Amino acid sequence: MESKDHPWQMPTKEAPTPGEPMSLHQHLIDRGAQMLQSLKPVEQMQQHVCTFAMYSHDMTRQIETHHFITRLNEDFLQCAVYDSDDSCGRLLGVEYIVSDNIFETLEPEEQKLWHSHMHEIKAGLWVNPRIPEMILKPELATLAKSYGKFWCTWQVDRGDMLPMGPPALMMSPQEHELGQVKRILVENRDSTYNMSRDALTQYRNDIQGPEGGVNRHADHWTRTGEGFVLEVEHTEMKTIVPFP
Repeated sequence: MESKDHPWQMPTKEAPTPGEPMSLHQHLIDRGAQMLQSLKPVEQMQQHVCTFAMYSHDMTRQIETHHFITRLNEDFLQCAVYDSDDSCGRLLGVEYIVSDNIFETLEPEEQKLWHSHMHEIKAGLWVNPRIPEMILKPELATLAKSYGKFWCTWQVDRGDMLPMGPPALMMSPQEHELGQVKRILVENRDSTYNMSRDALTQYRNDIQGPEGGVNRHADHWTRTGEGFVLEVEHTEMKTIVPFP
């Protein structure tokens, strides 16, 4: 479908963004660059996680997300978040994940922007496709004590063909009326990866969250009913005074 403002084709799996197909010349350039350049940051992505997220300003909007994770150390992970694990997956945004030890050092106002992962993991929503649970469980036990901050820069669920507007803060599923993931999303995930949320939940029943419970400033919306939204404002630019 075309629009007067954006006369492009709607994204599809084969052509997720507007624009012409890759030319042979561009393929050759990319292949040559891949052989000659270092892609060390990208090569450090060691895990693929499939889970779900909600918009902080509209919890009725829920999306399946695919995190490709780099672990910088035992207490800090950074994730490139896509809408699928296909080769044409669209980059939705970025999530930073910290241990509870680091999270406790943050100011309360900063902590309100973060979400906990305990429920997401115990409820069988956070999964590493094709990795046996027996191998994964120690990692999950650590992640259940962690906190994440996820900024979405491309709202593909509302039909945006390009990244539009300011980033949106995302929240994680929680054991709360507004934090329940829609059944159809979970069923589609389970069908795609041949798994069962119910079985995962039972197997993870003994996983514990942060000692003393989830920090009260995380998952701010569950206690206040208030989310966060970013708006773009015009502002006077700071300039450098030229040398005389």
